[in-house]
Amino acid sequence: MQVTSIGHAGMLIETSGGSILCDPWFEPAFFGAWFPFPRNDQLSDDLSERIENADFLYVSHLHGDHHDEAWLTTHLRRDIPILLPGYPTREQQRTLAALGFTEFIRTTDTEEQEIAPGLRVAIHIESSITDGPGGDSALVVIADDRIVVNQNDCRTTDLGQLRAHGPVDLHWLQFSGAIWYPMVYEMDPAAKKAACDAKVASQFARAMRYVEKIDAAAIVPSAGPPCFLDPDLFGLNMIDGTESSIFPDQTRFLEMLADAGRTGILNVPGTEIDLDRPTPDAPFGVRHPMAQGEVDAIFADKRAYLERYQADKIAWIDEMKANWNPPSTDLLQALKAWWEPLLDMAPTLRDQVGANVVLRAMPPADADTTVERLDVVIDFPSGEVRQHAGEPHSFRFDIDRRLVETVAAQRAVDWSNSLLLSCRFVAWRDGEFNEYVYNFFKSLSRERMRRAEAEAVRKVAPPDAEAMANEPDIRLGDYIVQRRCPHRDADLEAFGEIDGDEFVCTLHGWRFDLETGTCKTSAGHPLRIRRA
Repeated sequence: MQVTSIGHAGMLIETSGGSILCDPWFEPAFFGAWFPFPRNDQLSDDLSERIENADFLYVSHLHGDHHDEAWLTTHLRRDIPILLPGYPTREQQRTLAALGFTEFIRTTDTEEQEIAPGLRVAIHIESSITDGPGGDSALVVIADDRIVVNQNDCRTTDLGQLRAHGPVDLHWLQFSGAIWYPMVYEMDPAAKKAACDAKVASQFARAMRYVEKIDAAAIVPSAGPPCFLDPDLFGLNMIDGTESSIFPDQTRFLEMLADAGRTGILNVPGTEIDLDRPTPDAPFGVRHPMAQGEVDAIFADKRAYLERYQADKIAWIDEMKANWNPPSTDLLQALKAWWEPLLDMAPTLRDQVGANVVLRAMPPADADTTVERLDVVIDFPSGEVRQHAGEPHSFRFDIDRRLVETVAAQRAVDWSNSLLLSCRFVAWRDGEFNEYVYNFFKSLSRERMRRAEAEAVRKVAPPDAEAMANEPDIRLGDYIVQRRCPHRDADLEAFGEIDGDEFVCTLHGWRFDLETGTCKTSAGHPLRIRRA
């Protein structure tokens, strides 16, 4: 078996039973904000041919840095069999079918399935709204007496399942950030830097929990970070560590792996990892597409590398931005007609927001003075969308009006994927994080809103006393704590840790007062905890 990196979360898994192309991403994503790092637009002709002639396609989920519609529609045959995660809806299949693809292999969550003689797969899903559009998934490939786990950025809560298929040889794992917080928030610069540093520490801690539990022979840091080449966003790149950024590169996580006595493998697009040919320095043969000195220079002189990359892409960025939709006269009415029926479907979600959210569609910095700002209030308590008239509000988003016009014209059902991940906005809130605000923006269709409301109902329902009584508490250090995190049911035996006077669930970085169990991240999510 051989696994070849094609950039970010992308890889080509080649076995004696067939090849699987995973998450090919080449075109910049999220309004041209994210670019693959290192760049993957210079792959060899041989690798490009192997990619385009793969036997199977696996797309883990619908985020733009995994589901690259522009590339998929121009580089793959329409009858390539696509491995579908067993999501609770058929949205992913409908999306791929709309691109012209015709052959689908639907899988069942966690179950092994033979897709060709000698080639078995199992796809593990996470299906919460928080996991992204339709959910997220991880792929286990079993062939040639080897097992590869392609976890990408799937934050599975049951780590034992991924290892249940047998000892893992190679574990591809996200370690870097993939969110807009806290960079886009209006915060004191020192507080923002501290929040970024805490987020990076949380990301690394979560990744190390996966490393420890899956216990693979080697770990390949992947699925990030992207890089930001637009001059407006270039400061989001982490180059020397002084930036307010949550996007460290592979070298920092590889240092952590080495300190923990783990084998990590640095990859760049085109790196081949041959699982059948060990070398003196690694359990597998590793071949880069360039000399080791050139690989090292990407990270050692990262600023120069990014500036050269930027120079090659700046014309593309300028053209892309010129094609954003201009302001229209009916944006408010379009949003009102679209969103009010969805709000009517979601009384529980609305109650959990419980406040006004203001969307300010801002004129571009270089706009004609006749372009006006449009302030829209989403009144969650009343379920209304109207022009903001100065009413109090608890959340605010300032977004270039051209971007709002574009996603509105596209009728984009997930603004997290289509817009917010671009980091091309400014956010403000007067209190704690509220996941239901973002769940609304991720659920802008009737199908999605039904799921978002059902999830809200499940989360706010009174606890099942019998079930809680039957699941024993666990001991961590000097404390007895409930087994499941009140945020997303993560297994705290795997993800819980004590940090000073706080208890931390490292899956999403939620923090609780160690003595009282009060949640410091979001109100209304107490943790049952006591001294042993």
